[in-house]
Amino acid sequence: MSRAFVKEPDGDAVADDQPDIPVSPHPNYVTPKGLAALRGEHAALMDEKTRALGSEDMEDKLALAKAERRLRYVTQRIESAIPVDPAKQPASEVGFGAMVKVADDEGKMKTYRIVGEDEADIAAGKVSYVSPLARALKGAKVGETVIWKRPAGDRELEILEIRYEGA
Repeated sequence: MSRAFVKEPDGDAVADDQPDIPVSPHPNYVTPKGLAALRGEHAALMDEKTRALGSEDMEDKLALAKAERRLRYVTQRIESAIPVDPAKQPASEVGFGAMVKVADDEGKMKTYRIVGEDEADIAAGKVSYVSPLARALKGAKVGETVIWKRPAGDRELEILEIRYEGA
């Protein structure tokens, strides 16, 4: 096909080319720290947007488009946030915001914290409340064993300890 018939993007169309970030269909439960992090990111994005607004530099325009895209997402997540106070969770069972120490069927111990989707970071031990791991842990009590259904194979986890920050 000849390049003569291909529409080239206008220089001003940079922001319009950014599709919105998909938003989860699940309720947006957040811990107090998770909501504070979203608000902090919102403030930083507003600063970034303000810095890039008047610039004619193409890199600044691209940065502005990215910031505006992320800002739409973060704003929506703040507006739909359902804060959950860990101190009001039942202390004897695993719920939202819980820090759960477990031992797997090989004797390895790990601690996980059940958090909102935007706060999840498996490397830091923070798992989304909609994850298979969190669903397996939810409602369990110390001394109980749960089955974590994983693509790599099921794993038994014994609940050793349940804590809530602020509780």
